[in-house]
Amino acid sequence: METLRPEDPARLGPYRLVGLLGSGGMGQVYLGRDDRTGRAAAVKVLRAELADDTGMAQRFLREAESAASVRSAGVARVLGSGTEAGRQWIATEFLAGPTLDRAVERYGPLGATPVRALTAALARTLRDIHAAGLVHRDLKPANIVLTSQGPRVIDFGIARPEHGLTLTATGQTPATPGYAPPEQVLGRRTGPAGDMFSLGAVLAFASSGQRAYDGGHVAAVQYQVVHGEPELGAVPLEFRELARSCLAGDPAERPGPAQVARTLAAPRRDRRVWGTGPLAEDIAEREHTAARRLAAAPPSVEPHSAGPVPEGPTRRRVAAALAGGGTLVAAGGGGLAWWLLRGRGTEGGDGGDGDAPSGQRPWDAEPLADYTEGTAPQPLWGPLDVAAAGAPAPLPVRDMVVVAAAGGGLAAYGVRDGKRRWRRSDADPATRVLAPAQGLVLTADGEGALVALGTRDGTPEWTAARADAAVLLAADRTAVYLLTRQGELRAVGLKSRRALWTVRTPVRASPENPAAAAVAEGRLVLCGSDGKVAALDTADGRRAWGPREGGPDVLAPALADGTAFLGGRELTAIGLTDGREKWSQAAASEKGWGAPSLSPASGGGSDGSSAGGSADGSDGTGGDGRTLYAVDGTELYARAASDGGDVWTLSLNFEDLPRDAPVVQGNSAWAVADTSGDAGVAAADTRIGKTAWVYTQQGDGRARMAGAGNRIFLTQAGQLTAMPVC
Repeated sequence: METLRPEDPARLGPYRLVGLLGSGGMGQVYLGRDDRTGRAAAVKVLRAELADDTGMAQRFLREAESAASVRSAGVARVLGSGTEAGRQWIATEFLAGPTLDRAVERYGPLGATPVRALTAALARTLRDIHAAGLVHRDLKPANIVLTSQGPRVIDFGIARPEHGLTLTATGQTPATPGYAPPEQVLGRRTGPAGDMFSLGAVLAFASSGQRAYDGGHVAAVQYQVVHGEPELGAVPLEFRELARSCLAGDPAERPGPAQVARTLAAPRRDRRVWGTGPLAEDIAEREHTAARRLAAAPPSVEPHSAGPVPEGPTRRRVAAALAGGGTLVAAGGGGLAWWLLRGRGTEGGDGGDGDAPSGQRPWDAEPLADYTEGTAPQPLWGPLDVAAAGAPAPLPVRDMVVVAAAGGGLAAYGVRDGKRRWRRSDADPATRVLAPAQGLVLTADGEGALVALGTRDGTPEWTAARADAAVLLAADRTAVYLLTRQGELRAVGLKSRRALWTVRTPVRASPENPAAAAVAEGRLVLCGSDGKVAALDTADGRRAWGPREGGPDVLAPALADGTAFLGGRELTAIGLTDGREKWSQAAASEKGWGAPSLSPASGGGSDGSSAGGSADGSDGTGGDGRTLYAVDGTELYARAASDGGDVWTLSLNFEDLPRDAPVVQGNSAWAVADTSGDAGVAAADTRIGKTAWVYTQQGDGRARMAGAGNRIFLTQAGQLTAMPVC
């Protein structure tokens, strides 16, 4: 986003303009804020040199009239329009989520159920558009925004009344090649059936990732549309015939919107279609971070203004919001750019994000500005008597933390206040709990079924009854990797909910004594009870490298930046792909190195969480400059992840120091001081390599920790506590 230029207007209608988001042949798009309501908007303004062109001005304002006349939940709302100081402008609502073309480009073709829901919803939207007497005339993936509530259609820049003729001037392309119907390509009258042709092309693209009409030049694509046949070989069979009928050359042979909606019979739970998986995670992140952070930003001061200025976003904070997850998306109609963001509250009802800095989520805590060395700060909340005795490390998931509950099952608590969100008594925490996506918690029941719980209320989203799960080991964005009750290693697809592959474990592992594991970059790394380490290819379960000697204990690996970091007799960095050693350091103590942890990559991880073991729960990629933390004997070491170089070494002076992975949050690294729980946990200031404080709480039992959002979550003796970090 660019700052406003001298020639840019400071205000249009009720909207104070904050910055320039993009420009094209017809005008500019600004980020604006309504001083009356605090609502952010994309304000599209006709170029000054075109304002005197009566035809262009009418065409521009007709876009607002066209969109405003459609009564449909599937269309982006127009908030206002007008003419001010000779400049025509249109304000539209923000929309969260990526456009369909960006989503398919990043995540691949949509699955069968999302395709059905998407196409049926678009058909209903086209029905509403046509009922208003309009034809959109430019339906394409770039004009379809995916939100958690379903797809939304944008850009009525070339929409026309159904009885109207083409608006295109000589020499202009009427619409996007490959999506415009033959009659529109030829400059003939285009009616509602033209939108159905575009819908067929969208269906083909969404389901296959390939365009039905493609070529190296616009003229070649247009010729194929008019004289050739669509290329539908990659379209799944269940959608191929429908796509072909929509792409019929004769408009009379194309189905209508109602017929398409009936044919697809969108699932009854179509509102949850976008609820799981990486695309849902992308949408949720946009809705819950950048959009709300932008909407809650403080005011900008208008030059030469008198008196107080209503609350609104500053240009600096808008730029920070852009860096923190915003997206500029092309929206057709002359190549203008639209800012597609809209907040709708944080999951679980926690409200807005206030004034969260760039890179933070709404629920993140502020690190301590200062602390008294040697004196532990007060907990943010807790201890709460809510956890099971001997509970494993808690699991942070977005704005809540999940623990093994006292009395059995799982329970979730808000990270801000420790208030209980939900509880599931039928979940079995002994099988371990994972969170492969921001809106999903995976566990297993007593019968071995894999159960996916929604984070909002703990309600099961789906169940894979034949998973035969004994222990969940790791998960990425496509699969969960588990140990079966027969002791085999199995991958279960998160989309198909079926076994992708099942193999014998390359290291010693059993349901009673399972392996430690982490997954990243197509590799599942396992550390067995025999002290050996091996990696499998996540695509097919074949062994990629190993087994190699690790150490006497089961120590979780840390994975990042193409490297696996292993504890044991040596602290070792090996290539994640091929298992070749990059560097190693021998242990100084008889116990050997503990499990390693990594600082987040430069700019932070995908969710800022850390529980030891795997690096950050994301895809394992990150920036340079990571630091590796591990204990050896009574020492806590900080080493450069790139070459093992010394950063600092800190003596913790605890004789019974466990070999648990340190937990890293903010500028602190936390280590469990002893196995009995009497000595508590020690927090080291990573900036200076000194002990910041030691925190102890009443009750016997080993402490378990996890970190996220500048908080440390601690379970010990049946209690759950949230601690601040420096």
